[in-house]
Amino acid sequence: MNRFISLAVVISTAWTTSAAADTANARCDIYPKGEDHASAMLACTFGQRQGYVTITRADGVTHDLSPVGDTPGNYRDQDGRPVYRQSGLGDQGLIFRLPDESVYVYWDTSALLPPADKDNPTAPYTTSDYDATTLLRCRAAGASDFGNCPAGILRMDGDQASVVVKSPAGEEFTINFMADYVNATNGEVKAELNGDTWTVTTDNGEVYEVPTAAITGG
Repeated sequence: MNRFISLAVVISTAWTTSAAADTANARCDIYPKGEDHASAMLACTFGQRQGYVTITRADGVTHDLSPVGDTPGNYRDQDGRPVYRQSGLGDQGLIFRLPDESVYVYWDTSALLPPADKDNPTAPYTTSDYDATTLLRCRAAGASDFGNCPAGILRMDGDQASVVVKSPAGEEFTINFMADYVNATNGEVKAELNGDTWTVTTDNGEVYEVPTAAITGG
């Protein structure tokens, strides 16, 4: 039995008992209400204790679900809205129906991994399209440890550059390091220069560290 099926058995058993907490890394596919195509595929964590469920998504959204009544699968979220758990994924995961979207929680996270490319660790970025490529230290929203995110760098005069990066959740966006400001294409960011490294924090809580040498080429 593979670990995903094993995890599904553990969590499935826990629905009918008041077992100790179980937390797992997962993949969350987000479907807007009325849509049959996912708007996002995100890394997430799934935790449950004595019927209470917490889903923490890499885009900064957290669903805190409290059981309601004696019927399994009925919840209210942190805002008091009704949420329903449904079957349909078998031992692959769980479905949660919220008022404005559905969250499909899958135990298998392999779809979040970039395609393996032994010859280019910064794939999908190459020097054929960018002035330079690199791996930036990055941290997903809510995570405690840093990982690496591939990036492509387009340099400009005046020690300016646009850095195209793939986030821990697999989303691509651009951070612009201009002479008088730093901004990003995916929302508001806070940028601080500490020594020779920019620390960029997005409005959803992701963190990126960008050396000035990557920007200037020096």
